[in-house]
Amino acid sequence: MIAEHEIEPIRGLPGELPAGERILWQGRPEWRALARTALHTRAVAVYFAVLTLAAAIGTGSVFGTAMTLASGLAALGLLHLLAWAMARATVYTLTDKRLVLRLGVALPKCINIPLRLITSIDLVARQDGTGDVALAVPQARLLGYAALWPHVRPWKLARPQPMLRGIAHADKVGAMIARHCETTPESQRPTARAPVQAVAA
Repeated sequence: MIAEHEIEPIRGLPGELPAGERILWQGRPEWRALARTALHTRAVAVYFAVLTLAAAIGTGSVFGTAMTLASGLAALGLLHLLAWAMARATVYTLTDKRLVLRLGVALPKCINIPLRLITSIDLVARQDGTGDVALAVPQARLLGYAALWPHVRPWKLARPQPMLRGIAHADKVGAMIARHCETTPESQRPTARAPVQAVAA
């Protein structure tokens, strides 16, 4: 059986690069960072720790406490497994013309974002060396928040912002994107009809 991603002409891209376009960077989320920031595993761990403590103090039942603890460990295990699968299925590709997000575990797809559509870039850096790069792209609202999750800035429901989540050297990647956005000719800046494209991978 051949997976969809195994027959990509270029890793992370739905087709060959057009003439004159070149890849500048490729990366993917660090799965542990994805687990913490997108799936909120630390909050889930605290929640089940409180439940386990409450079960131990409130009921005094060893079996009930053990079951609560086991449920918490199982939930955390599943969330970490999901984060690993999502990170493994994701490839972020930056070319000198566009940013391509290949994402999706069950339903893989590629989202093409021309650099000329990006109006601003926000960076969140973390102490573990990972970070997020959020992109303001007005046309991304046509895709919707759910289609981009978890590669989308949290709580920007009405105006979704695609986001490179949990990547290493986020500051350098953000600077690279900004630098190439600035070199886009004024005549190629966004128009109301310029689309952000999503295609099946």
